[in-house]
Amino acid sequence: MAEEMGDSTQAGETTKVWRAIDASANRAGEALRVLEDVARFVLDDPHLTRLAKELRHDLAAALAAGLRDRVFLRDVAGDVGAGMTAAAGLGRTSPGDVIAANAARGTQSLRSLEECVPLVAAHVAGRFEPLRYRLYRLERLLLTALRARDRLGATSLCVLVDGRAESREFERLVESLLEAGVRMLQIRDKTLDAARLVHRGRTAVAIARRRLPEGGAMIIVNDRADVTVAADADGVHVGACDLPVSAARGVIGPHRLLGRTAHDLAEARAAVEEGADYLGVGPCFPSTTKRFEAFAPPEFLRAVPREIGLPAFAIGGITLERLDELAATGIERLAVASAVTGAADPAAAAATIIDRWARLRG
Repeated sequence: MAEEMGDSTQAGETTKVWRAIDASANRAGEALRVLEDVARFVLDDPHLTRLAKELRHDLAAALAAGLRDRVFLRDVAGDVGAGMTAAAGLGRTSPGDVIAANAARGTQSLRSLEECVPLVAAHVAGRFEPLRYRLYRLERLLLTALRARDRLGATSLCVLVDGRAESREFERLVESLLEAGVRMLQIRDKTLDAARLVHRGRTAVAIARRRLPEGGAMIIVNDRADVTVAADADGVHVGACDLPVSAARGVIGPHRLLGRTAHDLAEARAAVEEGADYLGVGPCFPSTTKRFEAFAPPEFLRAVPREIGLPAFAIGGITLERLDELAATGIERLAVASAVTGAADPAAAAATIIDRWARLRG
């Protein structure tokens, strides 16, 4: 009799574990579907949509490997937590809130599966921890893409400027470009020492914040994450031979922008997954400011806007005469150097490019 009661008690406890697994599985699947929908419809990002879909499908495969019978023990009417709502409510006011809430819901549910599944189906117990870590990464990628879209959505032109021979000349250049409508400047100078780079960076930042105090213009530093922080610039742009994205992020912190150059689609995807905020794609054409051994084929330039949702700037040898060719690829943003800074009137050259590009992009 005691043995039968023990068996009955054990069976009852097993049933409760199955119900916990069922609830966690449902919550995890629902959370991943929401994140996939945000990537697909809000961010319009094919690459992140694919990552979210793969994660959701891998969860479904793990649940199908020995956990399908959980549905037969589902008891919504007997669930003591059914109908309970948090006192503070959902509190969703932005896509970022939706991403954060559903990522939390998903990771917590996967953790519950990690703890409960070994009690009834040990052969699939190890499949949920890797999914949880993939979801941590997906959350970061989605929030990064959302932030990049919000901060760079209206930016169509980045002008690369050197530090000029004299500080006053540099100040006049920055002032004139901002007056012409340029909203993103990248300071790129391989000849200045760190102290003068910091000085130029601080000068540009002060001008930008005085002229556009609401953050309407961004100052980016090329290569030097340390100078970016010292100058209190808005971000850093790194290439293949510079600091890795993860290392640069560790230097500049969570709030500054981080750009990465990509020469092919594999590098573009890797930059996204490493945490870049935007891409520089190219080089597109021969340049008077930098020598290139190879150039980005048009197929790559066309593939980036189709597959990557992060803001992407075409770079390398871009001139006014080449804008029609670039517009045909679907690229939406430009990074220009000598076509502006080498012109007799840099501000007029920048304004012409901005106007021409706006008309080409419709």
